[in-house]
Amino acid sequence: MEYTRDLLLGKSLAELKVIAGEPGLPGFAAKQIMQWIYEKGVSDIEDMTNLSLKARKALAERYSVGHMQYVDRQCSADGTVKYLFPTSIEGETVECVYIPDGERATLCVSSQVGCRMGCRFCMTGRQGFRGNLTAGDILNQVYALPERDSLTNIVFMGQGEPLDNIDEVLRATELLMDPMGWAWSPKRITVSTVGVRKGLQRFLDESPCHLAVSLHNPFPDERKEMMPAENGYGIRELVPLLMQYDWSHQRRVSFEYIVFTGINDSERHARELVRLLGPLECRVNLIRFHEIPDSPYASTDEERIAWLRDYLTRHGITTTIRASRGQDIWAACGLLNTKYKHSGNA
Repeated sequence: MEYTRDLLLGKSLAELKVIAGEPGLPGFAAKQIMQWIYEKGVSDIEDMTNLSLKARKALAERYSVGHMQYVDRQCSADGTVKYLFPTSIEGETVECVYIPDGERATLCVSSQVGCRMGCRFCMTGRQGFRGNLTAGDILNQVYALPERDSLTNIVFMGQGEPLDNIDEVLRATELLMDPMGWAWSPKRITVSTVGVRKGLQRFLDESPCHLAVSLHNPFPDERKEMMPAENGYGIRELVPLLMQYDWSHQRRVSFEYIVFTGINDSERHARELVRLLGPLECRVNLIRFHEIPDSPYASTDEERIAWLRDYLTRHGITTTIRASRGQDIWAACGLLNTKYKHSGNA
């Protein structure tokens, strides 16, 4: 399954004005199209009934709304649901994960098919890079989600490196926040990165959304073994850059830290985390490792993760342990996508 026409989903109001002008529609028709998409959630141009039949026909010849249903789904006993969506890249699919938690419901979306970063512990990294998602591809993970109306937060922590696709990620977040789009507060949106120099600088300067940095090891040489992206932009360069920005008010920076037994869970690592992050207004999220096939890494036990949390907290760094969700449904990024391809459906 793939898109065969250009998508209206992901287009800005200015772009929709140009599109509306092609069949001779007045400029205000662009606002009507946005309302049909973002307020009413239509899946077909034919449903935009305040546009003339002639205009709808002309639009439909070149464009589609961009609504594409999921092609696979896995449901966890804890309520977490992983979806697999088609994309505008022929034959390629991406995952997103819906995570309900009391009054909060978070959607973890993907930004690329595959990934260039090559993190050793990531299933997506094993797939190699297959292409950047468009803003429409990214937003379809929200738009076609059955639980869309219950969402409270979106995190760009799925497949791919968001800041390696900075143009489309910024476009998607802008439409999420646009009063004519979904009008979300930037406080509800978090974008993650391993540290991509050019993309990070643009994000910091252009976006009010929260930032999450995938850290996983405070020592550059050890981090490089786990995360080759350290070669391009090291954590000891990244942290001083972040210190130039104000994180005390609306925007927040956090550091994601998957805890691996015998790899990054020692007191030596804890001390270095305090030294590295102590001067920065931030928080650390400790994450249990969702093991993937043929991985040399293993998750640390609960007691050790709690010890690390308490050590960092005592030394002034706000630290939480992220609840582990969806372990019974191919939980790690890339596993459902890999399963789908191997089943012959792609």
